[in-house]
Amino acid sequence: MKRFFVLIPVMAAAAILASCNSQVSKEGASPVRGSEFVSEYLIPTRVVLTEGPVTSPEVLTMPYPGQVSTSEEHMTEFGPGGSVLLDFGKEIQGGIQITRAMYGSHDPARFRLVLGESVSEALSDVTEKGSTATNDHAVRDFEISVPWLGAAEYGNSGFRFARLDYLGDDEQTALVAVRAISKYRDIPYLGSFHCSDKRLDNIWQTGAYTVHLNMQEYLWDGIKRDRLVWIGDMHPEVMTVGTVFGNHEVVRKSLDYVREGTPEGWMNGICSYSLWWIIIHHHLYQWYGDMDYLQEQKGYLMTLLEKVLDNIDGSKENYTDGRFIDWPSNDKPDVIHAGLQALTVRALEAGAEMCEWLNDEYLRERCSKAAARMREYVPDAVGNSQAAALLSIQGMMDAEEASKIILENGPEKFTSFMGYYLLEALAKGGHYAKAMDLISKYWGKMLDLGATTFWEDFNYADAENAARIDEIVPEDKFDIHADGGAWCYVGLRHSFCHGWASGPTTWLSRHVLGIEPVGVGFKQVRIEPHLGDLQWAEGTFPTPYGVISVRHEKKADGTVVSDIKLPKGIKRVK
Repeated sequence: MKRFFVLIPVMAAAAILASCNSQVSKEGASPVRGSEFVSEYLIPTRVVLTEGPVTSPEVLTMPYPGQVSTSEEHMTEFGPGGSVLLDFGKEIQGGIQITRAMYGSHDPARFRLVLGESVSEALSDVTEKGSTATNDHAVRDFEISVPWLGAAEYGNSGFRFARLDYLGDDEQTALVAVRAISKYRDIPYLGSFHCSDKRLDNIWQTGAYTVHLNMQEYLWDGIKRDRLVWIGDMHPEVMTVGTVFGNHEVVRKSLDYVREGTPEGWMNGICSYSLWWIIIHHHLYQWYGDMDYLQEQKGYLMTLLEKVLDNIDGSKENYTDGRFIDWPSNDKPDVIHAGLQALTVRALEAGAEMCEWLNDEYLRERCSKAAARMREYVPDAVGNSQAAALLSIQGMMDAEEASKIILENGPEKFTSFMGYYLLEALAKGGHYAKAMDLISKYWGKMLDLGATTFWEDFNYADAENAARIDEIVPEDKFDIHADGGAWCYVGLRHSFCHGWASGPTTWLSRHVLGIEPVGVGFKQVRIEPHLGDLQWAEGTFPTPYGVISVRHEKKADGTVVSDIKLPKGIKRVK
C-alpha cells in the first residue's frame, strides 16, 4: 500500500548515536521508580512525517510536565485521516502514553497506534496481504481510545518509532503529548570501555544497552520478538551481563526457569541448548564461586550429563533430535555436526570440572574420558566460519587454520549470534587487530544504518545499497528491514534488539582491556591487553570484590604501559 507524506528532515547520525549511548534520556524524561524497575517517560526527538490534516505536529516534541491542563497553549490538531510518525531517538522496551486536550467532543477519540523498530515497520500494516509485519509476542499494531482531557497508556513492545492515525470520521481532535514509556532495570553500568577509536566505544555501549533492554523479569532474547528465554542464545548475553552489570540475579532466575520447565528432553527442544546450560553454569562458578547455587543444580546437572553421555557413539556425537547450531547453518548438516562435536567436548569438560567441585568422582571420570575420546575425532570444518570457530575455541582445530577460514569469509559470513565465537577464535589465533576491524565493519555497519541496538541477524552484503532504518526507504534503495531477514525472522518480523548480538562488548573488555579471571571466584586475574592498532584503551570490569580499573597506553616504541587498580582480595598473576 503506497502512502504519501510530508517529510520532516532526519536528525543527524551523530545525534542518534549520542541518544543510543546515553543510558537514559535527559530532556523530557520523568522516571517513576519502584524496586529495581523504572518507567521513564520520553518525548519524541523529532517528527518524521505527517499525512493528511495535522496542525502543529512539532508540539509533540516539546517538553511536557506530565499533567494536562484546561488552558493548554500548545496542542497538535488532527482532522479525519490525519497521521503522524514520531521518532523517540533510540530503541526502548515499553509502551506509549497519549494525552488529549480539552478540545472537541467529550467522546473518546479513536486512533490506530503502530509501533516499529524501523520507519518501515511503523508504516507497515499487519493485515495487508504479503506483509511480514506481525503482532507475535507483543501487539504493536492496534486501535485505541484516548479520553477527553486525560491521558492513557497503551502497548508493551520493543520500538523506536510510533505512528498515530486518527480514525475519527467527521470532527477534529487535539493531543497535548505523546510520550514513550521506557521500562528497564535501574542498575549501574559497572563495566566500561573507552579507547582511541570512538566507533569501537559506540559498539561496546550499544551491545551493553541491547542486553540491558532484554533484562526484564527474565533474560529475554528480544524485546519485540522473541520475548522468550532461549538458553543457547543466552550464552553471549550472560557474558555481557557479567562484563557490564556483574553478578545479576536475572541470569540465575532465567537458568532455573528453563531447568524447571524441562524435566525431560532437551532445553527449548534443542540438544545444543542443554549443552549451553552446562557451559553457562561452569562459567558462573568460575566467575563468582557461588557453591550454594551450584549445589542447587547438582541433581539436574548429573542427570543431564548422563543424557549427554548417552548421545555419544564412540568418539562422535550422535544426537538424534534437536540438532541446531545457528540459523545460517541450519541447512548444513556437516557444520551442525562439527559444532555439536565441539560443544559436546566443551560441555563434558565443563561438567567434569563441576563434578570435581561437587565431589562426584565417578561421573567426573566418565565425563573426562568421554571428552578425551571425542577429541580423537575432529570433523571437517568444510570451510565454514562457525564450524571452524567452535572447533578452534575448543582446541580441536589449529587456531591459525581456523582464523584463515574466518578472515577469508570476512564480515559477509558473520552472524549476530555466532559472530562472538568467530571473534574468540580470531583472538585464539592472535589476530586482535583484524578482529577489531571486523567488529568495526560488521557491528559498526548496523550503526551506520541507524541502529541504536544490535539486530537478531545482519547480512552484511545487504548493507551495500540499503537505506537507513530511520528513513523512508527510497525506491532505489534496499529496505534492510522489510526486505531482509531469513528463517524465522523474515522481513519485519526480524528483531532489531537481540541480546545474542552483544558479543563485541564482552570481547573488547576481555581481549583489549585484557581482563581474565584465573581459577574460581575472581580471586586471581590475568591482565594482558591487546591494543592492536589502538593508541590507548581504558575501562572497568565488575568482580565479586569490586571493580577492576585499567588504562593501557601504547608508547612510540610499541610497548604498552598499564595503570591497573585491583580491588582488595584480587591478586594479579601472569
